[in-house]
Amino acid sequence: MRHSRQRATRSTILAGSVLLALSLSACTNASQAAPEPAGSAAPAEAAAGTEAVAVNEAARDLLPEEIRAAGTLRVASDPTYAPFEYYDTDNKTMIGYDVDFSDAIGAALGLEVEHVPATFDTILPGLASGKYDMAMSAFSITPEREKIVDFVKYLDGGSGVAVVPGNPKNISMDPMSMCGKKIAGQKGSIQSMDYLPTFSKECADAGKEPINIQNFPGQTDANLALTSGRVDAVVADSISLAYQGKEAGGQFELAAGEDYDPIPTGIALSQDAGLQAAVTEAARGILDSDYYQEIGEKWSMPDSVLLTSDALDEK
Repeated sequence: MRHSRQRATRSTILAGSVLLALSLSACTNASQAAPEPAGSAAPAEAAAGTEAVAVNEAARDLLPEEIRAAGTLRVASDPTYAPFEYYDTDNKTMIGYDVDFSDAIGAALGLEVEHVPATFDTILPGLASGKYDMAMSAFSITPEREKIVDFVKYLDGGSGVAVVPGNPKNISMDPMSMCGKKIAGQKGSIQSMDYLPTFSKECADAGKEPINIQNFPGQTDANLALTSGRVDAVVADSISLAYQGKEAGGQFELAAGEDYDPIPTGIALSQDAGLQAAVTEAARGILDSDYYQEIGEKWSMPDSVLLTSDALDEK
C-alpha cells in the first residue's frame, strides 16, 4: 500500500500534497507510462482462478452503458510492486494480488479485464484523463488523492523500512534513525511525497542532518539501489517489502518496529466515469467471498489487512 503517515502528521503536509496531486491531475497525456510489452495489455479471455466469481447482476446493472457496451475494463497498474502487481517469468504477463482482485471485479461485472502497465506516478493522472477505467496499484486512500479520483476499499495496511541483512546502519522505524542517511522511495508514492520529507523535517527540527531522500521510478529500482549499497534503506509498504525481500533470497529485510499507522488501500476510479457504484457493489460481494480469502493466502496477505464488506460503508 503506497502509504501515507499517521493521521496527525498528514494534516500538516496536506497543502503540499494537494498541490502535487493537482499538478499531476492536470496532465493531459500519461504517455510517460512504462512501455507496454507485446501481449501485456491484451484482454483476458478467461481470467484464471475467477471461475468461482459469478456475475453480480446488481453490480452489473449499475454499470455505465458505455462500459457495458465496450465489454472491457481497462485497469492500470505499476508492475514493479510484488506481490501486488509484477511481471511473471515471461516478462509480459502481469500477476499479483491486485491483478487477481481486479480480475474478480471484472468477472463480477461480466467484463473482460485489460491489464495496462504504467509507471506509478502516471497512473492517477492517466485515470483522471480517461486513459484507464480503473487502477489497482496498492493505492493508499488519502484526502489529497480523493480530490482527483474516487476509491473503493479492499485492504488495510501500513508501511515499513527495508534494510540489508545485519542492518549495519542501525536504521529502525524511528525516523531519527534515518537522519543523515540515504533513504529511498518510489517516485509518486506517498512514502516519497509525504513520509520521507516529513521525517527529514523532524530530523532538521531536532538539530540533526536531514535525510538524503532518493526517489526511483519503480520499486524494483529502489530495491536494487539498496542491495547494491547506493542507499541505506527503502521505505514502502511493509507487505510488499517483506515479500520482495523473501523473493530476492533475503538480500533485504524489514527493520525492527511496528508498521506505520495503517490506512485503507483502494481501487482508484475516475470521478467522471460513473463506475464507483458498480465497482463498490462488485467489491462488496468479493470481500465476503471465499475467493477473497483464497487470494489473500495465495499472495501471503496477513489476516490483519483483510476487510469485510462492512468497511465499504465506513467513511
